[in-house]
Amino acid sequence: MESIFALILLCVTGTHVSSSPGPLEDVVIDRYDIPRVCPREVQTGDFVRYHYNGTFTDGKKFDSSHERGAPFSGQVGLGRLITGLDRGVQGMCVNERRKVTVPPHLAYGSIGGLAPDGDVIPADTVLVFDVVLLDIWNTEDKVQTRTLSKPESCKRLVEATDFIRYHYNGTLLNGVPFDSSHSRNGTYDTYVGMGYLIKGMDEGLIGMCVGETRTIIIPPFLAYEEKGYGTAIPSQATLVFEVFMIDLFNPKDDIAVVVKEVPKTCTRKTVVGDYIRYHYNGTFQDGSGFDTSYQRNSTYNTYIGMGYVIQGMDKALQGLCIGEKRRVILPPHMAYGEKGTGDLIPGSAVLIFDIHVIDFHNPKDLIEIKVTSKPKKCNLTSEVDDLIQYRYNCSLMDGTLLYSSDHYENAPITTLGANKVIEGLDEGLRGMCVGEKRVVIVPPHLGHGENGAKGVPSSAVLHFELELLDLQKGVPDGYMFVWLGDSPDPLFPAMDLNKDLSVPLEEFTAFINLQVAEGTGRLRPGMDADGIIKDMFNNQDRNTDGKIVAEELKLKVEEDSDRARHEEL
Repeated sequence: MESIFALILLCVTGTHVSSSPGPLEDVVIDRYDIPRVCPREVQTGDFVRYHYNGTFTDGKKFDSSHERGAPFSGQVGLGRLITGLDRGVQGMCVNERRKVTVPPHLAYGSIGGLAPDGDVIPADTVLVFDVVLLDIWNTEDKVQTRTLSKPESCKRLVEATDFIRYHYNGTLLNGVPFDSSHSRNGTYDTYVGMGYLIKGMDEGLIGMCVGETRTIIIPPFLAYEEKGYGTAIPSQATLVFEVFMIDLFNPKDDIAVVVKEVPKTCTRKTVVGDYIRYHYNGTFQDGSGFDTSYQRNSTYNTYIGMGYVIQGMDKALQGLCIGEKRRVILPPHMAYGEKGTGDLIPGSAVLIFDIHVIDFHNPKDLIEIKVTSKPKKCNLTSEVDDLIQYRYNCSLMDGTLLYSSDHYENAPITTLGANKVIEGLDEGLRGMCVGEKRVVIVPPHLGHGENGAKGVPSSAVLHFELELLDLQKGVPDGYMFVWLGDSPDPLFPAMDLNKDLSVPLEEFTAFINLQVAEGTGRLRPGMDADGIIKDMFNNQDRNTDGKIVAEELKLKVEEDSDRARHEEL
């Protein structure tokens, strides 16, 4: 303003200026537009920025900062403005508009001056200034912060050397916006307290929580000072930022784990090399979600500690129990880093996973058997080739029932070792007494494998509750009858019950039934006994004449012996 309203110094010799007697008039102030909120008023020593129009009392304009496109900046009360204007802006609020009428003795007096366009400001002229205050600050000012909202829980505050992501709206002190991260649809990401930001912002962000909204007011000397910034931020501008903290971490951070629920029993915990199935919800630190397995109704399945998932998750999945729930917080350098991934996860994002372990196993696992009930007397146990009847419930390890024999009218019957059921169940049913109950855990590679089955998820560990209801000892595959000891030698005379040197079907049937009744022989269980015996008879009746004679039996025995020797060779 000194240059605008410079005095024209005249050399006057022996001149005496007198004025009419009486008190001199003071400035006249018309505060015609006052903002509702005025946290601060201009005082002596403050620096101000304001726009103005300067006119004479007849309305003729002699100067305007609006027309020049640059507001006036200067310090109040130190003689750098004409006295009347110095007084006229005292007590102003930002965005206040006032008309200041300055009498000549508080303006250019009896000497006059020059307007910027060269027009002369006559002596003893009353000047009228229409002023709007844009900014106010003082060299004693500090960064001001005010919390607008804050989460109930705040476990960590922003500290120097932290890396943060935040959204902001930036305005000048009079409310004119100059920048916004929201308009770019991307957070501002930076280190704090390391000189990457203007000094006032570095200071104003300290102590914030993720999820907090804060107003930060920064005086010019802690912002862009006299240089300003481009066309958006003028020289000596106070800046106001409304900041919403999205994310916070430190480059030295490791993963953080919060155990939320642990099952009562945990016989085994995950280790490197295990294969795990788990559900998860993935969120950012502000609570917004980016992914969830629950929506897909499918677990996430992976090997642990072998690089199939991001580094932090590989580490976080170790040491868990089946059924455990925990929250895992992964810093970006242990997640997707500075680049993020696609449109889903932005760069430098802290990720939070709430995980629920459904099951896990190791590819080397065998079935696990736990006997829950066993009869006191147990002389006979199930083995390969036996025909058994059993009851079962099959569930996932989280207790979800998949199928049950109770859903059918009759309990299932199967021959052990005949590939009629999954391998792990077949093995789990062996060695049981009738009436015995047991729990059998079957890993996927002994169950339904990676592909799963109808109603069974892929790579699922299965939990069977078994009860053996009935047991019939079996015979090896390919046989219809076996001797339980040494067969009669010679065989034909024993078979020829009436000693007439021929054995018809009826006599053959009576002989075989006698062996079964006396426990010296066994028919294949689960099949029609008469049908089996008839097949056996037809196999021995070489000439199909309806009877077996000694030569036919001898020939058959020799053929079987020759075939056995050939197979051995």
